[in-house]
Parts: sequence; structure tokens; C-alpha cells
Amino acid sequence: MKKNLKVPKFKSEAQERAFWAKINLADYFEAEDFDTASFPNLKPSSRPVSLRIPDYLLLRIKERANELNVPYQSLMKRYIAQGALKNS
Repeated sequence: MKKNLKVPKFKSEAQERAFWAKINLADYFEAEDFDTASFPNLKPSSRPVSLRIPDYLLLRIKERANELNVPYQSLMKRYIAQGALKNS
């Protein structure tokens, strides 16, 4: 560690923003000061999509999901992933 960083109490967000704008953290820390972090429970980002499928197919997927005791959307994601990986 190079030198201690003293962070004051801020009266406003603008004051805090100004403080951090003029601070160069490289003056206070070196690479050896940091520990490696691991986040094993993070889930990959996902994005909602709209997908039109026939009613009979959605019904069949919901029935199969019920048989497997899993949410139908999770089952759909599994099927899509299997299909995408099979063809690559």
C-alpha cells in the first residue's frame, strides 16, 4: 500500500462526485493490495424475449414441465440450449 486514503463525510452527492473525480486510486493502492474475488453463485445475465409458438406446443411443454416438476420456462431454456449446442 502506498499511502492511506482518507475519505471524508460528504454533505451532498455533488461534493462526493467532485472528490472522487480528482482522486487517482493508483496513488493509494498497488495490485498486491487486492485479493482475488470469486462469485460462484452469480447467474449469467438473461434477457426477456418474445417467442410465438403454437398453443398446442406450449401446452405440451407445460405438461412435460409439470411431469418433471420444473418451471416450464426453465424447461424451454433447456430445450433451446440443447438444440443450439447440438447444432454447433
